[in-house]
Amino acid sequence: MAMNMAGSPGGRRGRRRAVMSEINVTPMVDVMLVLLIIFMVAAPLMTSAIDIDLPIASGGKSLSSNEPPLTLSVKRTAGSCNSNIELYLGDTLISGSEVLPKIKAIRETRSEADSVVYLRGDRDVCYTDMMKLLGYIRTAGFKANIVILPEQGS
Repeated sequence: MAMNMAGSPGGRRGRRRAVMSEINVTPMVDVMLVLLIIFMVAAPLMTSAIDIDLPIASGGKSLSSNEPPLTLSVKRTAGSCNSNIELYLGDTLISGSEVLPKIKAIRETRSEADSVVYLRGDRDVCYTDMMKLLGYIRTAGFKANIVILPEQGS
């Protein structure tokens, strides 16, 4: 009789549970929150406040020379666009027709490392004047950095 019950489909061994196809997400969320808290607490502790005296490298070539950077400043004096502007190469006042030849002459004396011109424009200078000067700078072989000052609070 014991043999009969074990082999019958109605017996305990014959039934199988259905496979559970849902994932319980709650434990995974708990683990992730614990890891997040651990990293949030540990991250500020990983920064080092140790003062290290680093060695100074010697020898080799310096990328920049001791020459001051070349600046071209533009100031509008009066009138509308393409009219009266004052151009300063460094601190020297120059005329508009002298800009390109002087910049080309300076470019020939400078190294590749010093191939940047800082272009400074007054607030009232027209866009066309600035773009013309930017074209001159690039024609001469320089790279241009346009200097913008942040607004001052009054």
